[in-house]
Amino acid sequence: MSTILEELRQKIAPERVLTKEPMKNHTTFRIGGEAELYVIPESIEEVQCTVKAAKEHGTPIFILGNGSNLLVGDQGIDGIVLQIYKNMNKITCKGNEITAQAGALLSSIAKEAQKNSLTGFEFAGGIPGTFGGAITMNAGAYGGEMIQVLKEAEVLTKDGEILTLSASELELGYRTSNVIKCGYTVLSGTICLKEGDPAGIKKQMDEYTLARKTKQPLELPSAGSTFKRPEGYFAGKLIDDAGLRGYQVGGARVSDKHCGFVVNQDNATAKDVLQLIGDVQKKVKEKFGVDLEPEVKRVGKF
Repeated sequence: MSTILEELRQKIAPERVLTKEPMKNHTTFRIGGEAELYVIPESIEEVQCTVKAAKEHGTPIFILGNGSNLLVGDQGIDGIVLQIYKNMNKITCKGNEITAQAGALLSSIAKEAQKNSLTGFEFAGGIPGTFGGAITMNAGAYGGEMIQVLKEAEVLTKDGEILTLSASELELGYRTSNVIKCGYTVLSGTICLKEGDPAGIKKQMDEYTLARKTKQPLELPSAGSTFKRPEGYFAGKLIDDAGLRGYQVGGARVSDKHCGFVVNQDNATAKDVLQLIGDVQKKVKEKFGVDLEPEVKRVGKF
């Protein structure tokens, strides 16, 4: 790792190439061990050189946004964590299209849409994630999904080639896409919206914000909705009906406010969260015959 560290620090400012970086400081769950190498790029060229170096040295690499929807193992992450976030978050609007770098927050893009009287992205305003992560996972809320508005995305292949792929080529599905299947790194993307009434757009966004504050446990660290929606059911209701509201393992707890969320109640470990998820899956399966599939992505050593 010392060789790749020296190589990257020759091309990227040393203060943005860190070692043994605590991942709990970079996830909304506030859980996770150390990243062996943590790189914060400021340009596509720096992303390219990091991905290229990882390939040449056979070093594993994980692309991180703002750390939502993520559970990092207590033993940390081997290899490189490449965080595309605040240093790559430019947003531009032209006509009814908004182009943003992968590190832009969805909330910032939603505000830009509102400012330009563009409707169709209100659903994403409260999702605590980056544009790159949203494209990767086809993020959605309140009946809206990225697939409904995404025009195209610029991605970096594992070989360091930059491609511009249409939404259809990305094959966005329920919380998945070709970005995952092909190991791409999202660099930027463009969404296509419609002209709307600024007051109406703001009203819709305010209603979604109020719904989140009222129904979701935003006051505690979490990774968002813990389970995917099983066909024909709601995960939170199944968990509640199974008598698991407030169920706790170590510092991890099924939220009393919304049973679809596992929260970090008191210095939870990744081990606590995994055991709790397993217990919930077992109880729901026993009582209702439904398999709950985690939506939260697991990364690192557990």
